Amino acid sequence: MKLVIYLPLILLATIGFTNISCLPKSDVENAIVAEETTSENASEAEEELVIAHVAVPDPTEKLVDIIAENGIRKSDLKIYIDKSDYYLAVKHADSVLIKYPCVFGFNAVDDKAMEGDGCTPEGDFGVRSMYAHRSWKYFIWIDYPNAESWNRFKKRKADGEIPEDATIGGEVGIHGVPEGMDSMIDDGTNWTLGCISLKNAHITDLYKSINKYTKIEIVP
Repeated sequence: MKLVIYLPLILLATIGFTNISCLPKSDVENAIVAEETTSENASEAEEELVIAHVAVPDPTEKLVDIIAENGIRKSDLKIYIDKSDYYLAVKHADSVLIKYPCVFGFNAVDDKAMEGDGCTPEGDFGVRSMYAHRSWKYFIWIDYPNAESWNRFKKRKADGEIPEDATIGGEVGIHGVPEGMDSMIDDGTNWTLGCISLKNAHITDLYKSINKYTKIEIVP
């Protein structure tokens, strides 16, 4: 069972979130901070955080060792992310090599429809870029929006499911957590704006084990 709670963004700032955006190398990265949430607009700044039990235990092995021992090429790996069961798996052919517990955007249930909805996108993606990140250890930038994302976005607009002036968003990735905040993964706290978040040791292991040719599948 999922317990839904409501916390204002200012509360996130007070427990160490100087930035909860998922946007890499961007001025937006520092835009959502506590000083922007005044008493006048605090009620409007509330976001829904879904707290879910994370059943997947921490792996006992490292992916980097598994692929080295078995002679597996990085480009032959596939990342599989399950939003319902809160895990990120790395597969080779039909075999699951490892599973990491993970969390998502503050609306972890729905597919991403537009910018600002707090949803993690679903579908098949590639890796756009990979680099070290000053706030969340490493950032694996997925290629959302891709052609399929745009098709869904246009259809939602045509069907009136989203506002006419909605934008599709972007800059979604897989990353770690602020230093010392691994407990957010253990607690199942969906704290991002749409990214997939792992513990820092796990994002480090994943980052070292894949490359830009690795494919990514995200399922509901």
